[in-house]
Amino acid sequence: MVIGIPKEQTQGETRVSVVPVHIKQLIKKGYQVVVEKNAGKAAGYSDQMYQDQGASIVADFNALADAADVILAVRAGAAASNGKAMAEALSKKHTLIGLLEPYQTDEAFEALKKSEVSAFSMELIPRTTRAQSMDVLSSMANLAGYKAVLIGAEKSPKMFPMMMTAAGTIPPANVFVLGVGVAGLQAIATAKRLGAVVSAYDVRPEVKEQVESLGAKFVEFDLESASGEGGYAKAMDEAFYEKQRALMKEALSTKDVVITTANIPGKKAPTLITKAMVQGMMPGSVIVDLAAERGGNCELTDPGKTVVKYGVHIVGPLNVPADLAFNASALYSKNITTFLENLWNKERTSIQEDDDIIQATWVVKDGKIINEKIGGKRS
Repeated sequence: MVIGIPKEQTQGETRVSVVPVHIKQLIKKGYQVVVEKNAGKAAGYSDQMYQDQGASIVADFNALADAADVILAVRAGAAASNGKAMAEALSKKHTLIGLLEPYQTDEAFEALKKSEVSAFSMELIPRTTRAQSMDVLSSMANLAGYKAVLIGAEKSPKMFPMMMTAAGTIPPANVFVLGVGVAGLQAIATAKRLGAVVSAYDVRPEVKEQVESLGAKFVEFDLESASGEGGYAKAMDEAFYEKQRALMKEALSTKDVVITTANIPGKKAPTLITKAMVQGMMPGSVIVDLAAERGGNCELTDPGKTVVKYGVHIVGPLNVPADLAFNASALYSKNITTFLENLWNKERTSIQEDDDIIQATWVVKDGKIINEKIGGKRS
């Protein structure tokens, strides 16, 4: 069986799906590996590094598709700017694995159906113990949480740690993290390491212990729990969010840096910070909105840009893990190659259709959308 590693074509996507160290492991397990020219260059992995591990280099994606049976991508389907072209270059013999943006309607899915490709979406990896080593969203969220703190520290006019000098004492910055998932926990830990005073809020009260274990304060509002499936928050009604916003406005008024991380799979990100809240913040404060790609947790976020509103810097970064492409690629590579090993039976003659991880992630089969989470949205 031949594994193909494409060069990512989506603007700003610097990651590569498999790094050289895992090529050698795949070859030891009996796979052949072909890599599109310069696939790892933006992430710091040269073609020679892949060749040194036993991979072959091909000139372009069409050559890769001709040679490979399985395509391991970072972005494919609706997630990729060339998703439709990629799908049209594949056929029934191919298995495509990558980030597919499965909830989004896109021409790429029609092309995948027409080509009868077997397609698996890494976003749909279940949050179970057995699937932890394949959990791409958690791997990338960890890096995003770390990077968000560095962005906030760079934009803030205040330094994070307390400093005692002959000229006086500089108090520590006050950092507030909204959303205590994987990204939020890493943001808390990173801000603490930099010496900030850190507090955090989440609609799921059970995460209080995790926040406090990192040395941060858990901010509690008198609200109903919004704990959802798989460790995510669930969507709530407007009355819940209205009450939440009133309490949030007061909490934000004393914060120097605010990092928002609240996402709900397949839905627009909830608005946690309104225009009125921003108006009530201190001049020079910074908001880093990690939900910018999903519409943003801040009402004033402009995805992909940094804007200043009412004296507050609002940063809406896109694809944050791509800013740490070397490490992000290494983590993604481990996730996707572990998934690959779980995909087939021992003889690699058929896909393990009864496996719960396979069932959760299989999106397109025999020209049809088969995943129950998104099947009702497309014929």
